[in-house]
Amino acid sequence: MKYRSSVAAILRNVHGKILVCERVNEAQAWQFPQGSVDDGETYEEALGREILEEIGVQLTAYRVVLRKGPFFYEFGDGRTKRGYHGKEQIYFLCDFRGEDSEINVATEHPEFRAFQWIRPGDFQIAWLPEMKREVYRTVLAEFFDVKI
Repeated sequence: MKYRSSVAAILRNVHGKILVCERVNEAQAWQFPQGSVDDGETYEEALGREILEEIGVQLTAYRVVLRKGPFFYEFGDGRTKRGYHGKEQIYFLCDFRGEDSEINVATEHPEFRAFQWIRPGDFQIAWLPEMKREVYRTVLAEFFDVKI
């Protein structure tokens, strides 16, 4: 199996809530900002680029406090995307020090249409496609000791 390297960002505000974003093409499909690592990039560089591209947040607005992974998921049914069978993800917990007004989902190539801050335990597994559910269960348990 061939997995594409990617990163995911869990932004946490001063109230302990985490940022989830609703996919632009599917109502009630909420997830963390995430994306693939480009050739020659470190995980940290990919994280900064993905957060900027997907939600418009500058590096100065958050601080990485924890990194975990890799976590793996497969696309399923033998499918491949760009020659990969799934993704290998490194998750980063980041303390968000900015204002909500600094978050912009209306980017040049939007992936999200809305965002909200939720308590980690309020994450709904039904928001995700089946292939991502086990990773999110593991990530929320490891980062926040939360079962979903």
